[in-house]
Order: sequence, then C-alpha cells, then structure tokens
Amino acid sequence: MSEQPLSPAEFGVAFTQFIALMSAQENPHASPLLTKFQEHLGEAPTTIPVITEEFDSFEHPNLQLALDAYCEQPGRTVELVGIAAENKRYMVVSLSDLVARTGAFGQRGLTEGPVDYVTVHLAGERVLACVQFGLYLIREGDDRLIAFVCGPTESGGPRARLRVEVLANRPAVAQAFLAALRVTMQERNVYLQQVISLTPGQFGPGPQNLIAFHQLPTISREAVILPEGVLERIERSTIVFGEHVQQLAAAGRSLKRGMLLYGAPGVGKTLTTIYLIGQMPQRTTILATGLGLGLLPAIVQLARTLAPALVVLEDVDLIAEDRMQMMGRSNPILFELLNAMDGLQEDSDILFLLTTNRPETLEPALAARPGRIDEVIALPLPDAADRRRLLLLYGEGLDLRQIDLDALVERTAGASPAYLKELLRKAAVLAVAEQGNTVLQEQQLAQVFEEIAAGGVLAETILGGRQAASGPGPHPAMAVSAAIPGYPAGTGWRASQ
Repeated sequence: MSEQPLSPAEFGVAFTQFIALMSAQENPHASPLLTKFQEHLGEAPTTIPVITEEFDSFEHPNLQLALDAYCEQPGRTVELVGIAAENKRYMVVSLSDLVARTGAFGQRGLTEGPVDYVTVHLAGERVLACVQFGLYLIREGDDRLIAFVCGPTESGGPRARLRVEVLANRPAVAQAFLAALRVTMQERNVYLQQVISLTPGQFGPGPQNLIAFHQLPTISREAVILPEGVLERIERSTIVFGEHVQQLAAAGRSLKRGMLLYGAPGVGKTLTTIYLIGQMPQRTTILATGLGLGLLPAIVQLARTLAPALVVLEDVDLIAEDRMQMMGRSNPILFELLNAMDGLQEDSDILFLLTTNRPETLEPALAARPGRIDEVIALPLPDAADRRRLLLLYGEGLDLRQIDLDALVERTAGASPAYLKELLRKAAVLAVAEQGNTVLQEQQLAQVFEEIAAGGVLAETILGGRQAASGPGPHPAMAVSAAIPGYPAGTGWRASQ
C-alpha cells in the first residue's frame, strides 16, 4: 500500500527532527573554539560551574582598567578572542550558552571572530577602548581560567548590565580573579576626585545610567561677593571641615552632613557652589540636576564608593516639596533622599549641598535628624556696597570712566548679581556695535534698562532685577524670613541673613 504524501507542516516537523538528530550525533569537539577552551582548561568546559559578577554600565572603564592591570602581572599569559555571532550586541548571551553551543546560538559549533570594543570618554578628553564582547584565556602556572566579558546589550532591559563570567580549573581561582578585579576597580576608579553627573540612559532610570565628566571654571574667592561673614560660614562647614575631618572623626563627630543655600534667582548660589568645588579638589563631586534628581539611590551609592564626596542637589524644591502643600500627593523621590541620608554611616565623609529659590516650600523632615541638613544659609540680594563691588568686578576690561557709578549703584537697588552682570554685558555689546570699543556711555546703559523693562515683569524676574528699574526697595523674591516658615523649633534649621 502506497504511503500518503506529507503535508507541508508534517514535512517541516520531520525535517526539523532530522536536523536535530544530525546535530546530536555531531562530534562535540568539532568546534575549533570549544577545542581551544578544553585544551586551555585541561578538561571539558561543560563540566565546570560558571561564576558571574554583574556591574552597572558606568563601571565599564573601571572594569577594563582592572582587567588590563590583572593581565599585565608578571607570570601570566593572556589570549583575548572574540566570538562570531549575528546580533550578539542585542542578545543576552551567557558563557554557559557559549560552551554548550545552545541558547542564542542554536545547535552550532562556536566560531572565533573579532573582539568587540566600545569607546568610553573620560576626563581630560581621554578615550578608553573597553571590551564589549570577548573572552580572556588566562594562564598562570597551573591555574587556568576563561573570563567572558559582555557589555550591556543595546536592546536595554532589566538584564542590560555589564557582566563578567568565569570558568576556572579550580573554583578558588575564579573567586580570587573576581576579588582582584573588585579591589583594582576601586583603586583605579576613573571617577575619583572628578566632577561628574549621573543621567538616565536611553531607556530611562536603570542599569544603563550614564556618567558625564564636567570641567568647571575656576572661581576665585574675590569673585564670590557676599555680605561679611556669610562666605566664611559656608567655608567653615565645607572646606575647613574637610581639612580637619580626621580630628573630627577621632572626636566622635559625624562626618555626613548637609547644607542648604537659598535665595532669589541670580544671587550666586551656583557661583558659590562652583567656588567650593574648586577649593576641594580631593573630594569627588556628583552634580544632580533635572532628570538626574530621579537617580538618588545610584548617586548616593556612587558617593559612598567615591568618598570623600560632595553631592550637589540644585533646585531641591523640585523633589523635596512639603508634603502638607502637595494636596495628599506622595513624592517617592523625596523619600529616597531622606532614606539615602539616613542610610549613610556616621563615618561616611559625604557632604550634601542643596540649593533652592523657594525655601518656604521645603519638607520639614529634611531637618528632622542630624546628618540631613545641619546648616541653612541665605544668600541675600547685594546691598549698595556689594553692588559697587559687583559692578567693578563685572566691569573689568571695560572703560567705566563715563559712567556715574554712584547713580548706577542707586538705580540697581534690589537687583541680583546676575542682573548686574547681564546689564554690563548688554551695554558692552552696544558700545562695540556703535563705537567699535568698550568705553561705556550713559545712553547705552539707559537703552539696556529700557530694553529689559520692555520685556515686562517676566524678563526682569528672569534676570533677577524686578525692582531694578523702578528704584530702591526689597526684591519680592527675597521676602523670606530668617527662620524658614513652617519649621518647628528645635529641628536644627538655622538661617543667616
């Protein structure tokens, strides 16, 4: 009796079974790369357990430096090989998948290919090539190990982390290798004593968070013009404290601390912060603004690793609004900030520097315990004497001999330092355009005043000089009391005008 012909679906199933049977009968050592693994280890790699360590993606340069240092040690021989595979940067592939020839690569022998690298930009325009997908075959005496380095997959997701997976002829060899990497990563950390910021990766907050390096301008002490005693108080809690941290720790003083600088826009909070950063070069600075404020757990973990550290949270009112003013809405980022501060050990040399334009909206719990916010310092609008100093500072390089400086000081009552700086900048542009030089004339200043006034209240407020055109008087944005409203006595909040 003749057999019925197979349907297309039945033929597909039969053909798949035939291919699987042929693969199962294949010589397990037919792959040259698997043969290399076995010869290197002295036994079949499929019988050895894999030990895995995962890292955040921003640790990639630290891992590469640690691997390089490990491989350069005398007595060690290293061969770095790659794997040929389609779309390997988009797949989650393990070392077990590779040696078993299954999983992402299907029932095929391994093929050696190029080592994949990714370039990472570091401080000072330094560029480091980091292994993104490759295998280190390391030999030292009788010890043998294979280390598989797999960078974060470009598809993202919860497993998009940097991984090192290790096979070794003895378990102790794999453990010692990973321990050596961790120690060297800390010792050679590329972020130590740098100014950095942490921002979400392309897939939002998670393992692909990115670190950027920043080169801030050098600000001299003379350029920070504040009322007498204010800058000295700020320096005492930051620069001076850091210089005597060992003595303070020996005396049982807590090293974790926080400071809040508040004042109207343009009074110099950012300028003061940049000055402080420049005066503490031994301290790693982590800047958190905008979307970076949503990464507080990672930021604080970085600060622990890179201590002594300075964590700068600008415009902290964006995440630390008083819960009584939030109409029952919760603020998980605020809770993360409070938990992060509370979770630090007393000997954690970490300084939190917070700034805000709206101190009256802040959550009282920020000051509920020591080690959160210990100092609150107001940066007021400049008085007449300070406005004169600021005009002379910002007028350096300009010819002001035609300007009635006393009248200008009087007219700019209630203006911020930022307003004064912009006033002279605009006037200098007019002078160059009209005269071809930087000799300022009264009519140029008058024109700038008129142009700013033409922009209305919004323009003057943005520039920090809402009261400047209308004459003397306190700036509305500075209608803040010395003691922050709404804070119960004894919470530790102290403000100085």
